[in-house]
Amino acid sequence: MCKNVHMATNLAIDDRLLEQARIAGGHRTKKATVTEALEEYIQRRKQAKIVRLFGTIDFDENYDHKVQRRRV
Repeated sequence: MCKNVHMATNLAIDDRLLEQARIAGGHRTKKATVTEALEEYIQRRKQAKIVRLFGTIDFDENYDHKVQRRRV
């Protein structure tokens, strides 16, 4: 997670949507609601990038990751 940087922002957010999100998330404040929504948005985008990589990376089916753990 990034450092806690606060930026004063004025946004015109649909009050109905924000209230629905606040209730659904169990948040007490609009700020907590928006913060969590942004964190979830970012996480979903990162996951989508990873999913797009499936099938594009070659791997060795015979590779044994446990071999690296063995002490010689």
